[in-house]
Amino acid sequence: MACNRPLWWWSAALAGGALAGVALPPLGSPPLLWVALVPLWGLGPVAACLWAATAVLLSHRWLLWLHPLDWVGVPLPLSLPLCVALWAGCALLGAALVGGWRWLVQRLGPERWGTALLAAALWGLVEVGLARGPLFWIGLGSAALPGDRALAAWGAWVGAGGLAALQLLLGWGLWRLWTLARARRRALWRAGLLWLVLVLAVQGLGWWHLVQVQRPGPAGDDLALLVLQPAIPTRRKFDWDQQQALLSRLDGALGQAEQLPVQALVLPEGALPLGQELPQPAAVQVLSGGFRQVGERLRSALLLFAPGAQAASAALDKHRLVPLGEWIPGGEWFAWAGLSAVGGVSPGAPSRLLLRPQGAIGVVICYELADGTGLAAATRGGAGWLLASANLDPYPLMLQRQFMALAQLRALESNRWLVSAANTGPSLVVDPAGVVRQQLPPFVPGRLLARLQVRHGLTGYARWGELPLALLLGAGAATLWRESRVRQS
Repeated sequence: MACNRPLWWWSAALAGGALAGVALPPLGSPPLLWVALVPLWGLGPVAACLWAATAVLLSHRWLLWLHPLDWVGVPLPLSLPLCVALWAGCALLGAALVGGWRWLVQRLGPERWGTALLAAALWGLVEVGLARGPLFWIGLGSAALPGDRALAAWGAWVGAGGLAALQLLLGWGLWRLWTLARARRRALWRAGLLWLVLVLAVQGLGWWHLVQVQRPGPAGDDLALLVLQPAIPTRRKFDWDQQQALLSRLDGALGQAEQLPVQALVLPEGALPLGQELPQPAAVQVLSGGFRQVGERLRSALLLFAPGAQAASAALDKHRLVPLGEWIPGGEWFAWAGLSAVGGVSPGAPSRLLLRPQGAIGVVICYELADGTGLAAATRGGAGWLLASANLDPYPLMLQRQFMALAQLRALESNRWLVSAANTGPSLVVDPAGVVRQQLPPFVPGRLLARLQVRHGLTGYARWGELPLALLLGAGAATLWRESRVRQS
């Protein structure tokens, strides 16, 4: 029974989960994560539930900054309990998923090579699948950033799911070293040497890839964009003084864009309310977050304004909606006002490719940055650079840094420059090697003259998707089958 577990067992499970929560961005420390994975592999399903709940509570504590919710109609006495319930619900969901995964590992035998391969691949595939839905933000696949770009560079070959699997295998190797050390087996030094060689090989190949990415290649078109960070508090967005401040900052940005040699002015998610046109015709193309009505459905979208126009001529709708704020289960069948200030929002098409006369781009709106498959598909469709439009207010700096780490990973996966335009930050430019080249200070109004380059060609991940994970899963299953046959013989 779990209640009869010794104190060291509870301490190891809690400590492992705490280390995992800290190892995720904004810190992004893979060695810390590998140590944190040792009790996950070694203590069983119940400990795995406790491990996962602790990790989620630490890495997602920014959810508490949703309080107070009275500005969206939630009574103040219910606001904090609702935010705590959401935070705890995420932890319980993580505990259930990781506990079920560890139960499977227990049944197969955690000490077996085949189990390690199969379980790591399964975890990676589940992370990829969850990232396509509404109930996932950040996982082990993102833990390499910002601390270890060489490890994160493997994302160009295997994506975030493959990175998660690789981290789990390295953690499994540490756990096996621990079990060998406790048994005082002579094979300890061989296993330790093999693990060290694997880590060095991963680092070496990662740095080799980063060097290749940064080498001058076929010249692409150099671009200059003007990014506006309006820093309008979401809780006061519809106050008269904040609306006037937004219009003033937009006018100033339009005027500066006319004077500078830029291709487009970029505004963050939700910068324009439903039905609002530009206050004046723009001399350049404008890419702005806003809203549009499609039939009876309201959609959050990136709106494209052609030079000289005040009305949008094209749009890309947000597909992956934020739980509760924009989406609830069954919302498509019931009339629902939503918890967001704009009311209920309907999802658009899944494609993240925006076609423009100046060249296609890959676009994600806020929460969609967690899903790398959409931008990989956009690069296959011809996107020459990536744009992330977001509004992370009222969340703290912690969430902005997690967003930055995800932006770095998406740039590495696709070998594309990425520009982020966010209401309060992070507004930045990331190069294809995952380096943040330019950034505005957070939480203050500002304008960023972003410089980047159009890229062509496809990474291995953009070409193959999750095929490496599927092959790893098959290799694990084949290894287990072969071991079973040998035992039967």
